Amino acid sequence: MGDTHRIGVVGLGVISRAYLDTLVGHPAVRVTAVADLDASRSAAVAAELPGVAALPVGELLSSPDVDTVLNLTVPAAHAEIALGAIAHGKSVYGEKPLAAGFTDAQAVLAAATKAGVGVGCAPDTVLGTGIQTARAAVEAGEIGRPLSASAVMVTAGHERWHPHPDFYYTTGGGPLLDMGPYYLASLVHLLGPVRAVIGASSRLRAERVIGSGPRAGERIPVEVDTHVSGVLEHAGGALTTITTSFDGVATTAAPIEVHGERGTLAVPDPNHFDGEVRLFRLGETQWLPLPPSAGYVGGTRGVGLLDFVAADAGRPPRAGGELALHVLETMTALLRSSAEERRIELTTSAEPPAPVPLTATEKWRGPQTA
Repeated sequence: MGDTHRIGVVGLGVISRAYLDTLVGHPAVRVTAVADLDASRSAAVAAELPGVAALPVGELLSSPDVDTVLNLTVPAAHAEIALGAIAHGKSVYGEKPLAAGFTDAQAVLAAATKAGVGVGCAPDTVLGTGIQTARAAVEAGEIGRPLSASAVMVTAGHERWHPHPDFYYTTGGGPLLDMGPYYLASLVHLLGPVRAVIGASSRLRAERVIGSGPRAGERIPVEVDTHVSGVLEHAGGALTTITTSFDGVATTAAPIEVHGERGTLAVPDPNHFDGEVRLFRLGETQWLPLPPSAGYVGGTRGVGLLDFVAADAGRPPRAGGELALHVLETMTALLRSSAEERRIELTTSAEPPAPVPLTATEKWRGPQTA
């Protein structure tokens, strides 16, 4: 996509700082413009970054000085911003989920295909040493044939710390659509695509109380289910049980465990790039820590965008649109399964992207090959 790829950032909320820290000053890209519905916020960010223009959203989407739009808006706006960028011939890389709904996400990919531009989507944490080392162990046969997995995310809810948590409890929010992409993208890397799901969900209470910031004490409505459980049938035959919840307090469960004929892998939190991978082999008496053997070392938010920019005809982006669409359909199918009380077969599939060889992020300059 060029030696110095130009990035325009739309949405300057909490997560934008992590992306800017990764991208600003990186030799492969140049942040040229930022935009936010709050013009004072975009002006303040641009003032910190020499050479970066603060633009209205519409002007950024059409700017000739932007090659790819980094879409960091709330989930309900993901499709609108992506389609606007694509209409102006821009590629798009967005925060998860790809869109608030599966139909909108399909429309984004269809528009990008027609326009001949690319679509990428977080999470990129799955490209770090945690998930990639676990994947390498599975593919090396360390646990034998994979039979099953468990994925668990339990928290009391983001309103305790986020000053504006409303979107977590409206359409496009909830624990599954918010945190599920980390777990489901990891499971595709580890076990391959999902062919069918069975889901169940519930809602603990109708309101939440903001716990910090200028709105502390304010009550906000809960419009989505806040505890979602399910079973994923992977195309390769393995079964995953998944639980995502904003209604619990804590858990001792490993974020992800993968069980095989000859061993079990304990996989670290997929919301982080690194973390210890542990192996318990059949017949042994303790867990064995595995040293990092694959993945971007020291990865931070935005590594997936750098990988996206470096992709070419020989190696598609690892955090690409097809994987994001499959993950989104898996999540929305789980919610539909709960509502309709039936097993649902998926219409999409996505093979695991190319594995990431052990790569020092600070030295990363372009496409890597396994």
